[in-house]
Amino acid sequence: MNVNEIKAKLQALQTQKASSSGGARKNIYYRPSVGKEVIRVVPSKYNKSNPFSELYFHYGIHKFPIISPTNFGDKDPIVEFVKQLRETNDKENWRLARKLEPKMRVYLPIIVRGQESEGVKLWGFGKEIYMELLSMVEDEDIGDFTDIVTGRDLTLTTLDASQTGTGYNKTTLRARTAQTPLSEDNNTVKILLDDQPNPEEVFTRMSFDDMKKVLHDYLAPDAEEGAISSEPAVAFDTPSSPTNKFSLENQGKKVESKADKFDSLFDDDGKTDGLPF
Repeated sequence: MNVNEIKAKLQALQTQKASSSGGARKNIYYRPSVGKEVIRVVPSKYNKSNPFSELYFHYGIHKFPIISPTNFGDKDPIVEFVKQLRETNDKENWRLARKLEPKMRVYLPIIVRGQESEGVKLWGFGKEIYMELLSMVEDEDIGDFTDIVTGRDLTLTTLDASQTGTGYNKTTLRARTAQTPLSEDNNTVKILLDDQPNPEEVFTRMSFDDMKKVLHDYLAPDAEEGAISSEPAVAFDTPSSPTNKFSLENQGKKVESKADKFDSLFDDDGKTDGLPF
């Protein structure tokens, strides 16, 4: 009996069971701990030529980030609203558009050295770390640090918010000099390559109508406060309008609240998808 193979099989079954029950969901994400930590990037099961997954999310308009349907080729009502805002020359509309547009976050499959038994996790980060990692790949002295035989571990150093003075933790990274295998055990390597969370499937997708409601609720406080803009803002025809299309109000003319304008924008007016565009 091959004891190592039996252990590997047991580990795979335990991981599968935990995943199916939902118990492991909170553990599939990696967040660098304050101090030093060593990780290894694992080749992606879902894209063998590129382990980086670029995904776009809406932040700050809901209690949780909202993954944009545009990641999957679907229509996003918030993105459509942003497009309409950008068709105007109003600074307030452009500021709102910048806040509403989806932001990129990159996900990478990794293991934490010393915690290999926890399996592959997803490390999410922004543009700064993304560019640093891409620069490492481009550096001929480092190259493909994901190679399962001749790759390199990465050392992460994380300062907490009190040390950075920014209110956020800050992580720096460097590739280790020594080239090392992903694992000395072939069965472990197979498990790490085969049993990975899919970045495009782990996030709960919100329906088109639910996203419309979230955006409406985000814009609604203006209406509740009775705010009336004196600036040339985005305005929409009233729901009774036969065209129900985007229009601009003249300088200094009072316009509807953002919530009212949003309602008009998505008024069905006989359209099956509820969109005037």
